[in-house]
Amino acid sequence: MNIQVADRSTSASKGKVKQAIADCDIHPSPKSLEIEIYPYLSKRWRSYLESYGFIYRQGFPNGPAFPKGQPDAARRDAYPPNGGRPGSDLEFMREQHLDPNNVQLGILNPLKSGQGLQNSDFAEAYCRAVNEWQIAEWTSKESRLKASLMVPFEDAKASVAEIDHWAGNPHFVQVLLLSRTIEPLGQRRYWPIYEAACRANLPVAVHAFGYGGTPVTGGGWPSFYIEEMVGHAENTQSLLTSMVIEGVFERFPTLKVILVEAGFAWLPALKWRLDKLWHRMRDEIPHVTRPPSELIQEHVWLTTQPMEEPEPREHLLDTIEWIGWDKLLFATDYPHWDFDDPARALPLKLSKERRENFFLGNALDLYGLR
Repeated sequence: MNIQVADRSTSASKGKVKQAIADCDIHPSPKSLEIEIYPYLSKRWRSYLESYGFIYRQGFPNGPAFPKGQPDAARRDAYPPNGGRPGSDLEFMREQHLDPNNVQLGILNPLKSGQGLQNSDFAEAYCRAVNEWQIAEWTSKESRLKASLMVPFEDAKASVAEIDHWAGNPHFVQVLLLSRTIEPLGQRRYWPIYEAACRANLPVAVHAFGYGGTPVTGGGWPSFYIEEMVGHAENTQSLLTSMVIEGVFERFPTLKVILVEAGFAWLPALKWRLDKLWHRMRDEIPHVTRPPSELIQEHVWLTTQPMEEPEPREHLLDTIEWIGWDKLLFATDYPHWDFDDPARALPLKLSKERRENFFLGNALDLYGLR
């Protein structure tokens, strides 16, 4: 196979990106809780937040095990000139990201949205507040942006109520979960969420990270931040395996799952291994009636960030061919430090149709926006 590879030295954007893109992982942040979130919280929960803060299921009371050098792992140049946290100023986001990178569709995935909190009642209230905030401050002011529906996923009943409340609202295009949960996401405690998402015709996106109460590894807490970052892919493989083996895709044949910010090059090997063991051990799981690779191919999409960058670069093309060009959704992870520049993210010479679908068309099709 002859592969043409673009020259990275000349591929960086010198202005507006020509190819319109969908960015399927943008992280907005409130300017301050008092200004933008408090209006959607009752007095009870404002008082609770001021007194006790966010209490997650983890062994570190003062924050994540691996604090970032910048707040929320943000780019240094992403701080709005008028103050505020990275991702908190819509106009600055337009100037720095949406306009120059020709973003036609941007999917908002808020962080610190109350999911997985120890206090389930507070998690429910805070998720509702963040959902209200996304519409008020973002999607109602910028038509290119769509919101992710925050749900307190450790409380299935409350999550279903939140999905049903917003079902049919055009501002929301997916239900968002996090990858580190109390139990693997194939467990039946989460099945009502999938059922409600199917009923509302919304994909379920699973974003890397979260607080399930256990370390990212199977053997304890790692020593370095780099292990935390690598662990996103490992954890996502585990949750996907759980969903396949527990029979989630057999039970919910219309369910669409998007795996966000865990890379994608690991997927072919996982499918091969699952198929091999399924053929040998399928008597243990008679409810899984089809090869795992078929179920994954039918039900699962992945965002591209962080984009794997092998050398030689044509190996990336082989990997995408194994996954399927229609199963990848472009994402930048704005405004984080490992942002993938759309002008440099895919240094391969592709047909016009394939490039357009990779950067935009796949997302429009999945979200039913064309």
